[in-house]
This record gives sequence, structure tokens and C-alpha cells, in this order.
Amino acid sequence: MKKVQLYKAHPWHGISYGEKAPELITSFIEMVPADLVKYEIDKTTGYRKVDRPQKFSNIIPALYGFVPQTFCGEEVAKLANQVTNRKDIVGDGDPLDICVLTERNITSGDIILEAIPIGGFRMIDKNEADDKIIAVMAKDEMYNKWKDISDVPESLINRLRHYFLTYKNIPGESVAIVEIAETYGREKAHEVILKSIEDYNKSYKSHMELGM
Repeated sequence: MKKVQLYKAHPWHGISYGEKAPELITSFIEMVPADLVKYEIDKTTGYRKVDRPQKFSNIIPALYGFVPQTFCGEEVAKLANQVTNRKDIVGDGDPLDICVLTERNITSGDIILEAIPIGGFRMIDKNEADDKIIAVMAKDEMYNKWKDISDVPESLINRLRHYFLTYKNIPGESVAIVEIAETYGREKAHEVILKSIEDYNKSYKSHMELGM
């Protein structure tokens, strides 16, 4: 008889990133392109909550969420400091964000799916590393031929860049809040994923094993 889980797992801590990571990873989707409100997981309860209405009419052009059991901490921050020649960047303290490209019309979040990482953005939010992994949905009939970010049409990458460079802007103010220090390919995306898993294990694994 198949084992049944009686209680819903916490999306961040209770779901695995997958046995084939970083080549194939489980992703928890918080938002879809149709959303006009920014949703995110409440870290305490695991439920999806309203973060804020989108300030402008721009919408995210991909499925958006995070990789379970990852954490942007010291190791992820080290990569950002190396690229920018800075010393003050720290991890943002959140799970690793991911954008999943698919030609399928998925209309709601709060779901899990398997994704194949092909690249990412080295995003800096003030002094915090806030990488965005870019992936394609596994078994997608149209996009599965994209193996690296260099395979993706530039117009789509520019759309993603524009969203992340503007989604935190305050109406009426022109000061940039975030920057994208680097757009990287599949190999560096794998490195970021592995470092975020390492950060998670340092920050949470020992405490969870002790039941804390």
C-alpha cells in the first residue's frame, strides 16, 4: 500500500528539491503571469499570502516561485561578492527564487512542478544577493529544446530583466532599488543552486534533525 502523507508539507522545508538536482529540480510556484497581486509563502505557516498589489501594470512573464530546501545565505552571497568585487553583500535570507518558462497556460499558483535550470540573474537588492534562477518546465513540448539561457530569445530575457528591475519601484520615484550584476548560463545556475542547498543545510538541517 502506498504511503499517504496525512498533513500538508511546508512548501519550503517539507518538500524535497529532487534527487536529480541541480540538473532537474522541484519548484514550488507562488505566482503565475495572470496574477495582479504579488503572492509569497508565509515562512511560519507555509500558506501562500498576499505580499502586495503590483504597483504598476507590468506582470511577471513566467511562473515564479522558489526551490524547496534552499536558502540564500553566506555561500550564495560569496558568489555575488566575487562577481561584483564587493565585500558587503549578504544573502537575502529567503529560499532561492526561480522563474519557470512554459508554453502551457497554468492559471494558478500553490503547485509544484519539475524544472530544468538553464541560467539565471545575479540580482542584488540593495546589499542582498537575490538570485533568480531561470528554468524550463520539464517535458514542455515547445521549450524543452532550450538547454542554456543563450537558447532563449533575447526579447524574453529582456522582459524578465525589466520585470525584476522595476517590480519594487515606488511610483513617482526614479531611484533604482535593484540591479542585475550578471546574466549567467546553465553551469553557473547549477553552482548557485548547490550553494543555496549548502546554505540551507547549514542554517536549517541540523535544527530540523534535532526537532528544533
